[in-house]
Amino acid sequence: MNKVFLSGNLTRDVEVRYTQTGMAYARMGIAINRRSKDNKDAVDFFNLVAWDKTAEFCGRYLGKGSRVLVEGMLRTNSYENKDGVKVNTVEIWINNIEFAGSKRADSSSGDDYSRPANDSYSRPRDTQPYDERNSAPPKRNDYGFGGEPIDPEDTPF
Repeated sequence: MNKVFLSGNLTRDVEVRYTQTGMAYARMGIAINRRSKDNKDAVDFFNLVAWDKTAEFCGRYLGKGSRVLVEGMLRTNSYENKDGVKVNTVEIWINNIEFAGSKRADSSSGDDYSRPANDSYSRPRDTQPYDERNSAPPKRNDYGFGGEPIDPEDTPF
């Protein structure tokens, strides 16, 4: 089983980019505090990668300093740098991410979740917003379990 749970603060603003096929991916870093054997504080740093809707969510609502809870999996990669040296990397690919800070409206640390942390967020160039006058709504399954989309009006709560 390859599953990781982390709680920490983002070390930099989220970078959202798009693949050639239009799928969003986001890169960010997380700092995690821990106690060492001699009872001193230490910090571990990890790189995080999110895909698709999770990536867009991160880019829109998270920023440097945001406190988050992350569930994901470890992924390793290797590449050859410009000096010809093989470099091994470890990343955490995010399956789920949640806010762990408070919802303070006067926050300057990026923890005001009522508005996007990054106002410059934009859709990929080839994705147009739905226009009900010119076409049928796009068919989407954002739920990941293969079921039909649920209309909020049909829920009993």
